[in-house]
Amino acid sequence: MSTLKQQALDYHQFPKPGKLSVESSKPCATQLDLSLAYSPGVAEPVRAIGDDPEAAYRYTNKGNLVAVITDGTAILGLGNLGPLAAKPVMEGKAVLFKRFANIDVFDIEVNAPSVQAFIDTVVNIAPTFGGINLEDIAAPHCFEIEKALSERLDIPVFHDDQHGTAVIICAGLINALHVQGKKLSEARIVCLGAGAAGNASLRLLLAMGADKSKLLVVDKVGVLHSGMTDLPPHHAFFAADTAARTLADAMRGADAFIGVSAANLVTPDMIKSMADKPVVFALANPDPEISPAAAHAARDDLIMATGRSDYPNQVNNVLGFPFIFRGTLDARAKRITQKMLIAAVHALAELAREPVPTDVLAIYNLTELAFGRDYILPKPFDARLIERIPPAVVKAAKE
Repeated sequence: MSTLKQQALDYHQFPKPGKLSVESSKPCATQLDLSLAYSPGVAEPVRAIGDDPEAAYRYTNKGNLVAVITDGTAILGLGNLGPLAAKPVMEGKAVLFKRFANIDVFDIEVNAPSVQAFIDTVVNIAPTFGGINLEDIAAPHCFEIEKALSERLDIPVFHDDQHGTAVIICAGLINALHVQGKKLSEARIVCLGAGAAGNASLRLLLAMGADKSKLLVVDKVGVLHSGMTDLPPHHAFFAADTAARTLADAMRGADAFIGVSAANLVTPDMIKSMADKPVVFALANPDPEISPAAAHAARDDLIMATGRSDYPNQVNNVLGFPFIFRGTLDARAKRITQKMLIAAVHALAELAREPVPTDVLAIYNLTELAFGRDYILPKPFDARLIERIPPAVVKAAKE
């Protein structure tokens, strides 16, 4: 058994199983405390909420409580292993919410026989929460589920695999193109993977100024093109008028590559065929579409990002979802709008261009770190993230 594998299993098992616990936020040491926490005192906030549901935000933890919910159909890069197997991921997500944004979480793993049953389950438990974070739900059902829940609920619903990923990709890509002396509006972009992350990322890039005529999307069927029939709606939107049919065709002359697919699908020759000073985001986990070593060996003028922490430029959702939700909850917003997501993108991108504080350098055992080819996104333990992103999201929510 590998060292990392055993360390991970031990981390989750000891000193007690799991990564979460529930703690009281009020004293409960005296008889008076007991009578206030439960009967008879608890009847007073019950009456207040019965008269005015908004009072739940004053007398309960609803306003700072998020449900992290999954059906376990798309767990990391491991696939459909079911809801129970997804529980360590959901607990991990809860830890990150608490550590980085002080948001409380209940993880909920739903064994639903159908998409509609899953939707109904979430709707029925939604009164408990101030927000819903959908996680590890396979496409295309994730699109239907998020749309239905957003329409039926009066609290924000956020599919992090779509929109959280999109925010980080967009911030990183804007900065990488800037370093390479290129503009988003002029960039030829290839996206490998047309699922939740790819679809949402490209739509957000379009909203921020990317040119749809310069986008090519490649899925398991090849390049999505206008000659294809019976494409699902989330694929048909990106069908391009192009003669390109393969990934190799699409990569020729591309300024940027976004990989949200599977390992080892990109070859060094494909990297060599890209435009001068390309940007390569190979984000498949645990192994990228092409390794940084292979990409850098192919050419020395690229900027490379992966989803891994052991390489520079990690595209990590923890840079987004805790802070986006913090701002959303603080604003008491009922929806997480595209405008709020774009505000988060700009706040994140701008932060990376500022000098890195010494305490952040110390955490990562670095002596220096500056905006450039190996630093296009802030580090997760940068305390400035909580100071910058939530206020930007709040401002966008109120505009």
